[in-house]
Amino acid sequence: MDSMGILSLILFVLVQSPASLSLTVSTRKAKVVVHENTDAVLSCQFKTEKETNPRIEWKKKGKDITFVYFNGKFSGSFAGRAKIEGATVTLHAVTQKDSGLYRCEVSAPADHTNLGEINVTLNVLVPPHTPSCEVPSSVLSGVGVELHCKDKLSVPPPTYIWYKDNKALSTTHTTDTSFSMDTDKGTLKFKSVSKADSGQYRCEASNSVGAPKSCVAHHMKVIEYELSMTTLIAGAVGLFLLIVMCCLGVCLCHRRGCCKKKEHKGRSTNSYNPPPPTRNPKNYEHTQSFMI
Repeated sequence: MDSMGILSLILFVLVQSPASLSLTVSTRKAKVVVHENTDAVLSCQFKTEKETNPRIEWKKKGKDITFVYFNGKFSGSFAGRAKIEGATVTLHAVTQKDSGLYRCEVSAPADHTNLGEINVTLNVLVPPHTPSCEVPSSVLSGVGVELHCKDKLSVPPPTYIWYKDNKALSTTHTTDTSFSMDTDKGTLKFKSVSKADSGQYRCEASNSVGAPKSCVAHHMKVIEYELSMTTLIAGAVGLFLLIVMCCLGVCLCHRRGCCKKKEHKGRSTNSYNPPPPTRNPKNYEHTQSFMI
């Protein structure tokens, strides 16, 4: 068999091969990244050899698989805010809840391979939200304090920076600084606060999507610990002196016999017996004269 015959045989085999009758499903973009409240296009393209009316389904995968497009219509939260062209779906005004893994399924019963599918990942970016800040209103001097800042809604996760009296604090911790800052977790730690750390504190969250957002400034007052100790010591000394003076007074009273005299007077009063009644002198004289 010459070369032309061999080539013709190969072409004939390829044309008659079942693979040529297979359904193919593809996508132009497997990872879609869009900003919040914009449109997201989930691309899905297919080719069939015989099937003229393939069935198209879209599903969102997660803990539970939910239908996006089924039986020729959108379902659930996608109803009324999505459209389909061919097998490509466009979601309008997406939010963070729309982020996830989507699967396009195409069924072609007339083709040799009658089911094809592709996955598309949607990631919705969210600008910073106003973070929640935890700042104590008052603390004692010399103790450790930790301030917290958190924004759970931003995508990607934001970085944080703390301000004191509207001045950004240094993110680099050195031996000269009394604090350390974690820009990823949003914490501001003081190992030992002093009077100089009193002031207005606020936290700012930022990412690559939108403008930074800051919480309302909170005032932190540092109370001098030494003053409190002095007051406690002075009170303790005063109480001690009062107790000593009371003890000295009791001792002096016993030495001078004040307490004994009071007890003697009490006993003489209780044991006192009145003398027997005496005769009236006048009556006595009258008796004598009568006898004469």
